[in-house]
Amino acid sequence: MPLPAPTRFTLRKALGRFRGNRRGSAAVEFALVAPMFFALLFAIIETALMFFANQVLETITQNSARVILTGQAQAQGGSVAACQTTPGVVAACDQTTFKAYVCTQIPALFDCNKLFVDVVSTGSFGSLNLTNYGDSCSFNPTGMQYSAGTSGQVVVVRLFYQWPLIVTGLGYNIGCSNKRLMVATAAFKNEPF
Repeated sequence: MPLPAPTRFTLRKALGRFRGNRRGSAAVEFALVAPMFFALLFAIIETALMFFANQVLETITQNSARVILTGQAQAQGGSVAACQTTPGVVAACDQTTFKAYVCTQIPALFDCNKLFVDVVSTGSFGSLNLTNYGDSCSFNPTGMQYSAGTSGQVVVVRLFYQWPLIVTGLGYNIGCSNKRLMVATAAFKNEPF
């Protein structure tokens, strides 16, 4: 009857070896954690890129609004080269030529076809009325205007850009079409010109 004891001992030994064997456990644990790790990593990168792009859009808005502020975009014979519809003849900007001027300033980060320009002018800040073109889900650029105003008028320049989203499962795209609407605004009173 001494046979059952060594069998029992071997079974305990085998169970101990099985519990102590850690080969492959790191790979299994990484396989469980990796999808969430990479999703979070890509979401952080996309968020940083989106914030950077929004800051670039703000800078472009300020630089573009300066030609309206100084009267260069309104004046016949002004100095804004983008307003040249005929080579050598510079006229006052319209919405198309002002957008072309804005597009000369944007880096490769943006697609000019997804950029929309809205310029509104009025007599005072109190009488300013801005149109709501929707949010990321319901953006409708129909009715955007270009009114650069005259000397001393209040002007608001808004640039709208639909930023494409890649990592959409972490809150940026709740029920939308994989786009985030970025808006940059410059409000000022035209200089006397």
